[in-house]
Amino acid sequence: MEVIDWLLDGDPAIRWQVLRDLIEAPADQVAAERARVETEGWGARLLAVRDPDGQWDGGACFPRRIADDWRAGIEPDLHEGQPWTSTLPTLMLLHDLGLDPASSAARETIALVATNCRWEHDGQAFFDGEVEACINGRTLSIGAYFGADVDALVTGLLEDQLDDGGWNCWIEHGATVSSFDSTICVLEGLSEYELSGGRVAVTDARRRGEEYLLERQLFRRKSTGEVPAERYMQFSWPPRWHYDVLRALDHFRRTGDSPDRRVAEAVQLVRDERRSDGTWLLRNTHPGQTQFEFEDGDGRPSRWNTLRALRVLDWYDGRQ
Repeated sequence: MEVIDWLLDGDPAIRWQVLRDLIEAPADQVAAERARVETEGWGARLLAVRDPDGQWDGGACFPRRIADDWRAGIEPDLHEGQPWTSTLPTLMLLHDLGLDPASSAARETIALVATNCRWEHDGQAFFDGEVEACINGRTLSIGAYFGADVDALVTGLLEDQLDDGGWNCWIEHGATVSSFDSTICVLEGLSEYELSGGRVAVTDARRRGEEYLLERQLFRRKSTGEVPAERYMQFSWPPRWHYDVLRALDHFRRTGDSPDRRVAEAVQLVRDERRSDGTWLLRNTHPGQTQFEFEDGDGRPSRWNTLRALRVLDWYDGRQ
């Protein structure tokens, strides 16, 4: 209970999810706490820096200043990481915080984004998607959650599914093997679309994509059993487009399916990261400009990781 109390001392975005996922509080109490995301804390801070046209920092995937440089033939200086202040990453944060889609701020913002926001790559409307699977998967999560029309985006992602069951952002460059990063982004989007009652059938495609991860125990190469990247075992938040084991397990939890036996090793990784005080640390924060920081930095106790790890373990232990 000390850990739960610590979580409940956090932002409304943390509190309402603790109430729903860990305490199973009454629905009216959960809804009341969730409503505060619009007006208090992190959610309110993100909404306060939105542009009048509904965008953030003037662009879809990148701030306007970077997009303008690209169009002028000037290579942007990204040596300190990708900026995370534009519309896509910010809407993804509001999705993760749980901003109520029925709130006035959400309804106004989504309508403005649908009208005004265009992708830097080809000028397509935001909810029609871009060309990279990791971008389109996150756009699908946003659109399905907030009630935008994303049927065409879904259809495009289904067409881009590779023979091994997953997705890869480099498909236009000839990629034939999927990546963990692209696949988890798309799987989250397909799951969100299913939960929203979308009209396009996606369950079979989602399960094929999940099988791609399960065949690899969520973090190993199928061919050799090696771990492709150390960061897969480091739990970061916000995850951005990057894959890690905790993110994957939280996806499987959210589908409502019972745990597959092949996630056992990944679950043990989560258990092993638990500290003696019952918390999990933040690790591998992805570099780049942000509107503000949500937690105290790498190597410090993380409410986000603790919340996600606890609900993953509750799902796994309760469904075995």
